[in-house]
Amino acid sequence: MKFAYRFSNLYGAVYRQGNLSFSKDGNNVISPIGNRVSVFDLKNNSSETLPFSTVKNITCVGLSPDGGLAIVVDEDGAAQIISLITRAVLQHFHFHKPVSSIRFSPDGRKLVVTKENVALLYHAPGKHREYNALVLDKTYYGPYDETTCIDWTTDSKCFAVGSKDMSTWVFGAERWANLIYYSLGGHKDLVVGCFFEKESLDLYTVSQDGALCVWESDTEPSGLVLTKKLWRSPVRKSSSVSSRHFFNKEGEFNNLTCASFHKDTHILVTGFASGVFHLHELPEFNLIHSLSISDQRISSVVMNCSGDWIGFGCSGMGQLLVWEWQSESYVFKQQGHFNNMASLAYSPDGQYIVTGGDDGKVKVWNTNSGLCFVTFTEHTSSITHVTFTSSGFVIVSASLDGTVRAYDLHRYRNFRTFTSPRPVQFSSLAVDFSGELVSAGAQDSFEIFIWSMQTGRLLEVLAGHAGPVSSLCFSPVQSILASASWDKTVRIWDMIDSWQTKETLPLPADGLAVSYRPDGQELAVATLDGEISFWVPQDATQTGSIAGRHDLVMGRKESEKITAKQSAKGKSFTALCYSADGASILAGGQSRFVCIYNVKEQILMKKFEVSCNLSFDAMEEFLDRRKMTEFGSLALVDEGAGDGDGVQLSLPGVRKGDMSSRHFKPEIRVSSLRFSPTGRSWAATTTEGLLVYSLDGSMIFDPYDLDLDVTPASVRRQLRLKEWTSAIVLAFRLNEHALTQEVLETVPHKEIPVVCGSLPDVYVEKLLFFLAGCLEKSAHLQFYLSWAQNLLLLHGQKLKNRSGAILPTIQSLQKSLQRHFESLSKLCEWNIYTIRYAVALSKQRGLKRSAEQLEEGEEAETAQNEGKQEHGRVPFAGGGKRDACKETEVEQR
Repeated sequence: MKFAYRFSNLYGAVYRQGNLSFSKDGNNVISPIGNRVSVFDLKNNSSETLPFSTVKNITCVGLSPDGGLAIVVDEDGAAQIISLITRAVLQHFHFHKPVSSIRFSPDGRKLVVTKENVALLYHAPGKHREYNALVLDKTYYGPYDETTCIDWTTDSKCFAVGSKDMSTWVFGAERWANLIYYSLGGHKDLVVGCFFEKESLDLYTVSQDGALCVWESDTEPSGLVLTKKLWRSPVRKSSSVSSRHFFNKEGEFNNLTCASFHKDTHILVTGFASGVFHLHELPEFNLIHSLSISDQRISSVVMNCSGDWIGFGCSGMGQLLVWEWQSESYVFKQQGHFNNMASLAYSPDGQYIVTGGDDGKVKVWNTNSGLCFVTFTEHTSSITHVTFTSSGFVIVSASLDGTVRAYDLHRYRNFRTFTSPRPVQFSSLAVDFSGELVSAGAQDSFEIFIWSMQTGRLLEVLAGHAGPVSSLCFSPVQSILASASWDKTVRIWDMIDSWQTKETLPLPADGLAVSYRPDGQELAVATLDGEISFWVPQDATQTGSIAGRHDLVMGRKESEKITAKQSAKGKSFTALCYSADGASILAGGQSRFVCIYNVKEQILMKKFEVSCNLSFDAMEEFLDRRKMTEFGSLALVDEGAGDGDGVQLSLPGVRKGDMSSRHFKPEIRVSSLRFSPTGRSWAATTTEGLLVYSLDGSMIFDPYDLDLDVTPASVRRQLRLKEWTSAIVLAFRLNEHALTQEVLETVPHKEIPVVCGSLPDVYVEKLLFFLAGCLEKSAHLQFYLSWAQNLLLLHGQKLKNRSGAILPTIQSLQKSLQRHFESLSKLCEWNIYTIRYAVALSKQRGLKRSAEQLEEGEEAETAQNEGKQEHGRVPFAGGGKRDACKETEVEQR
């Protein structure tokens, strides 16, 4: 098994904090998510998380005008210059202070960065490789408080900076003789946005109290000449603010939180703390419309280049919306779990991932697009476990609200609700391989409840555990249930023979997780002492154990007084998952690392660090001496003003989901793990979100049975000689994807059955796996389907004997076929209705045309009859010319 898994995508979160940005063409939204950046393609309805991460959460993103470069800055001021074309980090930079905003000039030659009360003008990175990409040009001082926003004039000659001291400062980007700086007052609250008019020095400023000031300039941008005053002073009556407007009418007070202005269409978008946004046309201040998108604060708003789409970000709900204001419809609407995710499960074909969170929502994500397409909100408390049935069309979830619910993915509805005779909190869940039996374990009554999926009736209550049931797992091949409990036992229950305990496995510590191997011949159990033990469930014998406590590297919390080494002694694995072939096991828990172990050798194969975000707690191994004071760590010192808003301490005992107004720093942990059915990827629900790791898709030179005669030239020589089987074997020995695809597509369609029949057995599985990958992306659907059909028909019996080893390949092939089936069926249905409409329309037009022809015929017949009566002959086209010719002939005669 290969272990070259790399970070692939981040699901479960679409926006956290910071500013949103549109790409140059306006079709992509760039959103910061924690310490990562995701790009959402609005045209193709897909998402991609860029393969880099910052040290702490990202607060602002600056995008160059050509769309090829981005600068991301985290909470401490550490910046990275990113190429959006190659998705690579070009350079690291540090501003040494938290940055409030960053903005490139329209010509792309300069950029302004504001931190504290200072504006810094830098030369923007060029296209040539430089030792120092950011060169400081000037430093501008003016505001007395922190800066909040930046805007440039369209000719890149001046820029404006808004501040919390209720003033707006206008600076010259070059050494203008008549403009060094100019201050504009007039607001009674901090300035949220400042915007220049297009090709003008007229300025709009918006403050938090909902006031809009319009400032007019008496000089054009091209007229920056030696004059004493460029701006009308707001002190004199003759040169006061041109106009002032207010968003909060009739005494209704609502904080304005963000604003965006589109210079071509003169449209101002403002977002408020109540979730309402307004669209106004400036400078007349005409209200276009006012709508509410949620009841949470709108954190960021941005308009695309054409001015048609508006992007909104709500950090409280983790929500990202793109609104088309002309048609008043959503272009894009996504929301992640705004609390921790507790569990995940892959569908049997690997196309979908279902997640359950502490917010009580069950969300289903498409693995191809990375977007959520359905959310179930029937639960009223935290979700503890979710799973798919073997059919892949039913999702089952357990919750602390005392219900287990089943959802139908065809009709998107909750069609079954399972409850217990008396209210209990369900902490674990499992569904058998037939999809008929649903079991859930209670954490307060220590019982296991069994229901029938078909009838919804409670079949049995299994008692015997003396502690909360932490995990349940059905055998993949027979109706046997394994349950792990805090009473230091794992019980094996026979679902066929009177629901009795078949075996009881003693554990050295409390059982936290249990998992069956895909063939049902082995059982893995994670216990509280950090060990993973392996058992043969048939005869209740232990075959081995792995001491994983040393691999659980745990950081030190800010509020803890013990070292990280001592803290790690109380940590353990809480999630286990076997690989598709059963040779490896994936383990994660109260740590930022996920480990892959070899089951047979019982050794660690690889460790994956799921997060390096220092904004989470328990990330650093040692305490920072700079944060130590005479009163102890700064994390333990309450620096609040006394009203609760500035308090930096969380409530006592709160570890997750702090709903009070106090500060909350989440702790990094892995709550659930699952391998994809294809074995090409695995996913983990963490504090960061739903992370997906997959095998690298780039070309890896991994030859098979290579010698000196195997070269691309020899492969193509065999193709010219029409030795198709030999060419395929040589291509697979060289193991280059492009060359193998070229060989397969060169083989004539009628030769496919012959080539498949003569292919050696060792290459059949390799070819099947290659076909599964090609079917997912290639447009030659029928061609590759012919290959797969002939391989399965001619080598089906041999493949059946090795069903366990080739299971990931078959599941990958099934996933590709299922995806094509769904897309083609939708296309065919659409085409049927389109053809029916076209036929009906053509019939209608045909009837109309025949009626018109009938009317024209009647009119022509009437005209002919009238012509006969007047001239004694039937008129025809060109008759005048023919008469003239006859007269000429008579004259000549």
